Amino acid sequence: MKVLVTGGAGFIGSHFCEYLLDREHEVVALDNFNDYYDPGIKRRNVESFVGRNGAELVEGDILDTDLLDRLFSQHRFDAVVHLAARAGVRPSLQQPKLYERVNVQGTIEILEQAQKHGVKKIVVASSSSVYGNNKKVPFSESDSVDHPISPYAATKKACELISYTYHHLYDLDITCLRFFTVYGPRQRPDMAIHKFTALIAKGEPIPMYGDGSTQRDYTYITDILDGVYKSLLHCDGYHIYNLGESRTIRLRDLIQLIEEAYGKKAEIRQLPMQPGDVQITYADISRAKHELGYNPQVDVADGVQEFVKWFKATYENSRG
Repeated sequence: MKVLVTGGAGFIGSHFCEYLLDREHEVVALDNFNDYYDPGIKRRNVESFVGRNGAELVEGDILDTDLLDRLFSQHRFDAVVHLAARAGVRPSLQQPKLYERVNVQGTIEILEQAQKHGVKKIVVASSSSVYGNNKKVPFSESDSVDHPISPYAATKKACELISYTYHHLYDLDITCLRFFTVYGPRQRPDMAIHKFTALIAKGEPIPMYGDGSTQRDYTYITDILDGVYKSLLHCDGYHIYNLGESRTIRLRDLIQLIEEAYGKKAEIRQLPMQPGDVQITYADISRAKHELGYNPQVDVADGVQEFVKWFKATYENSRG
């Protein structure tokens, strides 16, 4: 199977390219190396797979129609895994037009090329943020998601809607995946576990928004890769799946896990809750389990240990 992975130099994307190559699939990774965080990190991410089994990296933008047309014409893709997006809830409040352009228009560009060039199978990354401040837990795919509380969440809901439209109009097989806070080696530096670990390492205070009682369903990267791959193999019709661990941890307890894994106490600076933040994320994964065979394995305590091990090897050992 030849697969186009958009956002292929990112955290999840680079891991998934490796995952596909390990299973002897062909890979073309597309990424624009934007400056949302240090592009050098993404360039290091791709070193592990570019050239393997003919894996190709294309540096370009999902909004570049001519580039996409050439890419889809040159390669006879069997499937697209569309992970490219402008990420982050809080920055979307400052740049809503950018988030709409990249996330919504960018997804339309990918779907247009798929229907034009006869690529029938597309997996699209959505987000648990679409649930907003859902009072019913755990979150189920059948719950209403009509009340997003950030532009980022609204764009992800829009991507699910436009995906259904293309499925209906052009008979494309499209699966949308609602990721629940993915972490692990190569995690983006702005994400909580990476950010907190880096601040503990430098002896700087950790900003804790709220009283520490907010809860998140953290999903380890290897479990996400398994879920994305199974979604690709089972991509038929139009489906939405939650990919999470279906377990939650309070913010205070997460910080304690990182302290224990790192072997150093954190200094905590308590701050007010941020606009766009939700109180809890908690995935009902029964549909993904039943229909995909998705079965997450990594408990957050073990996952944090693995992340801290990677962080020390990457950032501390490299400094000597």
